[in-house]
Amino acid sequence: MAGRAAEPEVIWARPERTGRGPKPAYSRRDVVAAAVRIADAEGIDAVSMRRIAADLGCGTMSLYNYVPRKEDLYELMVDAAGEEYELPEAPSGDWRADMTDLARQTRAIMYRHPWLTRVMTTAYGFSPNALRYLEWCLGALAPLDVEPGQRMQLIAMVNGTVMATVRNEQAIAERARGLPWSEEEEQAVRGAYLMEQLATGAYPHLAALIAASPAPADTEEIFELTIARLLDSFAPPGP
Repeated sequence: MAGRAAEPEVIWARPERTGRGPKPAYSRRDVVAAAVRIADAEGIDAVSMRRIAADLGCGTMSLYNYVPRKEDLYELMVDAAGEEYELPEAPSGDWRADMTDLARQTRAIMYRHPWLTRVMTTAYGFSPNALRYLEWCLGALAPLDVEPGQRMQLIAMVNGTVMATVRNEQAIAERARGLPWSEEEEQAVRGAYLMEQLATGAYPHLAALIAASPAPADTEEIFELTIARLLDSFAPPGP
């Protein structure tokens, strides 16, 4: 990628083409779409201008006219993924239902693009699709009787919780792929060890907890429970 600019700049404020000359063969959107295809198929480490140029069938150096830095490319890729949100024309009026749906959509998008959790940063928070998402969220949270700043906190906490959850799920899946046995066999052995330890009587509180409240059955149930508990913390107290 090209070197850093002398001053900070925002890729969204940079024209797609400057000066005169023939119309470029590709658009910035074409470059980003190729980068996303490569990252989806091979991982984010496979993304480079050389690899994108090979995908598009053009010269590597010409792509710097579209995207000058790797940070810019990542920001464009994150925004492209954000275009996948299916946002109704207007919120439903039920802020919990709306935020739960958005959390599910975020998780699904991160699973479609596993590289997202590696490159997303707060620096990319005001791209076009991020602004579209944020504005919709604030509209959905309008019925919630809290300070405006708390609405932003809720949005940030939901997004952070989803990202942390997906990262953990990805790490577990990656570890499982490297095991010479099945995940079920692994869990059976670890579960048996835990039961042996609880049977010693050294962990009465933990033993009582597990006996009274078994762990959620699967990752879907854990995710839904986590988001519900988070939204509970912002709900107004009952009468």
